[in-house]
Amino acid sequence: MRHVPILARTRHPFGDWRFAIKTIAAMWALYLATVAIRAWLQGDMLGVLVPRLPMVVSGIILTVCIYLVIQSVEEGAGTRRRALIASIASLVAAIAQALVVIAAAPLMQDREAKYKIQAREGAVIVQKGREITIERNSGEQPLVFTLPRIDELDELEKARIAADAAVVWLFFFAAWSAVYIAGVSSGQVAGARRRAAEAEAAAHAAQVRALRYQVNPHFLFNTLNSLSSLVMSGRSQQAENMLMALSTFFRTSLSLDPGASVSLKEEIGLQRLYLDIEKARFPERLNVEIDVPEEVEESQVPALILQPIIENAIKYGVSATRAPVTISIKAQPLADGRLQIDIVNSAPPGAKMREDRKRPAGTGTGLTNVCQRLEAHFGGRADCRFGPVDNGYRVSIAMPFDTKLEGEDD
Repeated sequence: MRHVPILARTRHPFGDWRFAIKTIAAMWALYLATVAIRAWLQGDMLGVLVPRLPMVVSGIILTVCIYLVIQSVEEGAGTRRRALIASIASLVAAIAQALVVIAAAPLMQDREAKYKIQAREGAVIVQKGREITIERNSGEQPLVFTLPRIDELDELEKARIAADAAVVWLFFFAAWSAVYIAGVSSGQVAGARRRAAEAEAAAHAAQVRALRYQVNPHFLFNTLNSLSSLVMSGRSQQAENMLMALSTFFRTSLSLDPGASVSLKEEIGLQRLYLDIEKARFPERLNVEIDVPEEVEESQVPALILQPIIENAIKYGVSATRAPVTISIKAQPLADGRLQIDIVNSAPPGAKMREDRKRPAGTGTGLTNVCQRLEAHFGGRADCRFGPVDNGYRVSIAMPFDTKLEGEDD
């Protein structure tokens, strides 16, 4: 299956239609709710609601048309341009809605609800459709007036009524457009942030994996060299022991997720396997001291973070002298809430480099790899220091003291 990068995905032209339908339904439901409350207060539900149904139907259709016009704007257009297009579309829709009101008025005027008002002088004014009745308390006959139908008015009056109606509906359509554009823009911003976070996480994971995979070829090359030396010198038993240890080490280490963390106890266990391999090569010259208190054993560290450090200690310490070399691994909690691990390779005072060998030239891959992996995992919360000490070399790394597994919820 071909993978499509996140940042290359394009927006579907009507991908937000569900949101549009919900907002359209919500706006017109709110309009009908206000009309229904008014009808309930007047006591004439049908008389208020029925005349407005044509406006509701035409209004929904016009709102959908505004949505289609907004969708016609090309992808990537700014919010201001969308707002301008929506404003123009809302104005056109408001004028169209006003014309619907003018056209439907002659059919609906006679169905309007009855309105009754008590005047200060005591008269009661009643309006039912186009008919206005004034009932007086003096017992006189009521006065009845009939208003002209809208289609009987002159063009100027019709234009005035249409303009008044257009202003009212303009605010309604503009309000929906503002809600819709704001919602879509908010969703786009959230989506962009989510995609950026996903891209950053993917880049971080790729960096961690790349740094981790630098270790394996380096270690395998040196280990196979050691195995070759044992075979060439006829030490078959030591070679067999090394092969068994090598098999166990690779079976354990390669089963780990390159970007995962392991407990310090597990990491030390892996390094014991590696040191067993090297002890088969240097049975009399390699001593190992490990001091890891129980209180820090469950602290999480990047998998195989100690591997290149110990590998360098073997390469530049044990291999470079005939004297016995002690490699010590010590872990301790710090007062600032971090875990410090020190790896020291030391020879007895006065030990000299082997005359039959030159000091191997390093490429800087090992310690650079460790420092970069710590930076990728922990940022500025970790540090890596190294340098010569009396009769040896020390590497000291510090990282957050955290016993929570990666991916575990708070």
